[in-house]
Amino acid sequence: MKKLIVCSALAAFALSTQAASAAEFYIVRDTTTKKCTVVDTKPTTTTVVGDGVYKTKVEAETAIKTTKICTER
Repeated sequence: MKKLIVCSALAAFALSTQAASAAEFYIVRDTTTKKCTVVDTKPTTTTVVGDGVYKTKVEAETAIKTTKICTER
């Protein structure tokens, strides 16, 4: 019985930790400066570019380099 309680507690902790660390990153382009940046909150006032939501900041930063609108000058 104790094993069941301990296993349940560990599973609940693992799931809550995973959910808390599940961040979302977006590539946004400022319409005035035409500069792309990575943000961790869903934008409401700027234009989202790229493939939408990225799981890591590194993934989003890498995508900026290959997103056509972000590499145009």
